[in-house]
Amino acid sequence: MNVFRILGDVSHLLAMIILIVKIWKSKSCSGISGKSQILFALVFTSRYLDLFTTFISFYNTIMKVIFLLCAYATVYLIYGKFRKTFDSEQDSFRLEFLLVPVTGLSFLENYQFTSLEILWTFSIYLESVAILPQLFMISKTGEAETITTHYLFFLGLYRALYLANWIWRYYTEDFFDHIAVVSGVVQTIFYCDFFYLYITKVLKGKKLSLPMPI
Repeated sequence: MNVFRILGDVSHLLAMIILIVKIWKSKSCSGISGKSQILFALVFTSRYLDLFTTFISFYNTIMKVIFLLCAYATVYLIYGKFRKTFDSEQDSFRLEFLLVPVTGLSFLENYQFTSLEILWTFSIYLESVAILPQLFMISKTGEAETITTHYLFFLGLYRALYLANWIWRYYTEDFFDHIAVVSGVVQTIFYCDFFYLYITKVLKGKKLSLPMPI
């Protein structure tokens, strides 16, 4: 395991913790897309079914369990404990626009036509677009809270670090997973405008507004 993979996992975990702490401390889900969080929970569920069949390492197992717990805790906070603060009218992205093509593609393009492999492929494709409901919500409201932008930044950083991880593995291990790499590139592209605004505005203490057409 290389440093890019570890830093990517840390960044990913930090993003999830930032979001949970934000919701818990403010007792509000304002500005958070519940639909994106449902998609991320679905991503982890379909990807980590191998917890019951394959042991890779203690690190791998622990991180999978933590990601699952964080994902479902976030969904619970949004649709359970603090549901009265959730703005469903702004969170209006239609999930079938993502789920239908992703499901179809996972059956057409995979490494092996087995249930676990198709579900893993589905999770990879779905993760690449799962953030779109959140970005769509921000584009509708026109602005985002600073803590929400921190969450998005670390989530995007995780994907960028994983791209570096795949490049490293290609040159050191001659390993190349075209499904994961292409999906990761697509996901990182969605964050490009956000990264620019985050660096030029949020880090300088300015309020972030995102007139981004999605």
